[in-house]
Amino acid sequence: MFTQLKNIDTAFNHIKRFSIFLILACMLISGFAIYKGFDLAGRAQAKVYILANGKALEAFASERKDNIGVEIRDHVKMFHHYFFTLDPDEKVIQTNISSALNLADESAKRAYDNLKEKGYFNNLISANISQEITIDSTRVDLNQYPYYFRCYATQRLIRATSTVRRKLLTSGYLRNVSRSDNNPHGFLIQRWETLDNFDEPIKP
Repeated sequence: MFTQLKNIDTAFNHIKRFSIFLILACMLISGFAIYKGFDLAGRAQAKVYILANGKALEAFASERKDNIGVEIRDHVKMFHHYFFTLDPDEKVIQTNISSALNLADESAKRAYDNLKEKGYFNNLISANISQEITIDSTRVDLNQYPYYFRCYATQRLIRATSTVRRKLLTSGYLRNVSRSDNNPHGFLIQRWETLDNFDEPIKP
């Protein structure tokens, strides 16, 4: 009888230890699962996705100083695109010039007024000329502020019977301003000027 009780007591202790081990194992597994769940949720919330051309692209946050050269070059590119990409349509010209003037100071406005006074835009419309621009390269000096840049570009003036290629070299400075829908990079071009601009006729 005592042997039977001893066996029962031993079995009870085994079951007790096994139960404690099982409970601890479950607690560890549950704790690890909760930790991983919060970690994955935190990572998911830290990610930002941008929808571009029907595709979801992941965006990564970074300090502005890490990408300031890229942002400056894109700002300069967009300014020149709006200022020099024109079609023989007054509304298109006004829309593009207005977008360009949001990215620069009165130096760009003076350049626009000078071209308008010389009848440049009226000539585009009357002669049905389309103007396109390709940015070849943009050099930026990040060691000074405001940031100095030089932009090397190629213009194409497309007529019904011919196409003219025109080399363009401009320069200016950029200072920081608040970002907005009209100025997403948060820069303003100032003291903008054309250093060189000459035609290179090409066959249509």
